Amino acid sequence: MLYRVVLIVLSLFLFLSADEAELPTHEIRITGNTTHERFTLYEALDIQTKSFWQFWKEERPRIYDKLLPTLEQSLQRFYESEGFYDAKFDIRETNTTLSVQIQENAPVRIDEINISSDYDISSYVTFAKEERFRAEKFIEIKNRIIEALLADGYCSYDLDTKAYVSLKTHQADLQYHLKKGDLCHFEKSYIKGLESIEEEVVLSRITATEGSRFDPKRIKESYANLYQLDVFDSVIINYDRKLYNKIPVDITLKETETPYHLEAGLGYDTYIGARVHSTLVKKNFMGNAQKLTLRAKWSQKEYLASIDFFKPALFEVWGYPIDFMTKAGYSNLEYPGFTEEKSYLRACVGHERGRMRWRSGLVLENIDIELLDNLKEDQVLQQAVNDGNFLLFYPYIDLIYDARDDRLNPTGGYYLASYLEYGLPYSQDASTYLKMQLEGRYIYSIDKLTLAAVAKTGVVEQFDREVPESKLFFAGGPYFNRAYGFREMGVILSPTSDSIEGASTMLNLSLEADYPVWGDLYGAVFTDNTMLNDKSYDYTGDIITSAGVGVRYMTPIGPFKLDVGFNVNDPSQYGISFQVGQSF
Repeated sequence: MLYRVVLIVLSLFLFLSADEAELPTHEIRITGNTTHERFTLYEALDIQTKSFWQFWKEERPRIYDKLLPTLEQSLQRFYESEGFYDAKFDIRETNTTLSVQIQENAPVRIDEINISSDYDISSYVTFAKEERFRAEKFIEIKNRIIEALLADGYCSYDLDTKAYVSLKTHQADLQYHLKKGDLCHFEKSYIKGLESIEEEVVLSRITATEGSRFDPKRIKESYANLYQLDVFDSVIINYDRKLYNKIPVDITLKETETPYHLEAGLGYDTYIGARVHSTLVKKNFMGNAQKLTLRAKWSQKEYLASIDFFKPALFEVWGYPIDFMTKAGYSNLEYPGFTEEKSYLRACVGHERGRMRWRSGLVLENIDIELLDNLKEDQVLQQAVNDGNFLLFYPYIDLIYDARDDRLNPTGGYYLASYLEYGLPYSQDASTYLKMQLEGRYIYSIDKLTLAAVAKTGVVEQFDREVPESKLFFAGGPYFNRAYGFREMGVILSPTSDSIEGASTMLNLSLEADYPVWGDLYGAVFTDNTMLNDKSYDYTGDIITSAGVGVRYMTPIGPFKLDVGFNVNDPSQYGISFQVGQSF
């Protein structure tokens, strides 16, 4: 595994270290700047510098020759936007070098700030008297005021912002005049372009419902919900018409012309080893945005096959559309010490609107647990594993409230989730039990630093006949304890050891800090703290604490993560995990 990590890191290193295509350049030297760092000027003027990775190279900034004719104009525009309207520049050029001497002179500073508004904008106008006037900040403040008005439902505002700049006195007077107008509401949705899908299905995904208060976020959510159906090649939502503070929603759709989606690939997982997988999706199966999905996966420790059926907006309850989902499948997964062979049938209904998501249904599972003689030297079998055949029948409910600002790469907000299942006593041989899980996440950013905390807890209470071992709690992997592989950690015996048995009580706390180090590359430090006890509702067990570092590379589909975690009491125990998307 380690050689694969080294190969990936080396390939990334060589890629980022590669030189730019050879174009005529001059070496440039900038002096006289006191307000802005040279690197800020380099970025504004598109000056080339060594990359973060090329630490062995001497810093020799260069500017492309094609930019030389407009260099003074670019400097002038930059300094004027920063409040220096009298800045002077002495540019001297040789065959190979360029010398830029900057004389900033006195900047324009804020003298008066006048606000006349029937809507509180004081928290958005962040200029202060004697502060240097910056045009970019002035525009940002105006945009933030408009965003706040729209978010509160005021689409008929009258906003007038002006900056009176005196080049003679080097002073600026700022004027903010606002009348918020009346609240706006969404009107009826008008839908075009449907062929095999009923309007009710589309309307079930629109959060900008008739009569609801105007909010651009509802339009954004509606876009996401419609694309999530995976049956439209194009979605256009217009809301630029306004009739007496009523906003009609015009939706133009184009149904997909590629109803089949086939995906296949090879991969490597730190826990299950080499794997192959394939997925076949039939979009708009028999019309009305229904979906049929076939999945198959094989690896050294796991293989599975499943078929899923999804029907949106099966019925309504008090005006809320309810979706229907069913899934049947087979899996065989190897744990440390035993295997779980499972066939199952699941049927559920659910609803998703805005931040709230819930699902509830019934599950029938036939599970076979078989002991294995595959323990490593450091793995312990403390007590008997719950092996044998188990036929489980249980209802469940899954509730999620997601108030994060982004699902793949959040920088703020919180997330709450709960899960409950109850094994029904349908016969004398049935396993009767209660399984509960709670999770909370909190994310907060200070400038570019993102801090996150994730807390999880769970309990399995067994009433009649033991549950299969795989129903208990295991830890390890990118969402639990990153010093261990996925589900490798069982009941904890000490801060450095654990057994292969599952736990009846689980508690986990993860803390992480992410910070950009260069461009789209972020560095991270984290700690994961896990308690697994074999007794229900017992939180007095030992804790295994891990700490580690990681890198995150931001991509359009979310951050690509590489984490290395170590047990702080036994650094020889470490784990390496890859993941797309944050674990918080």
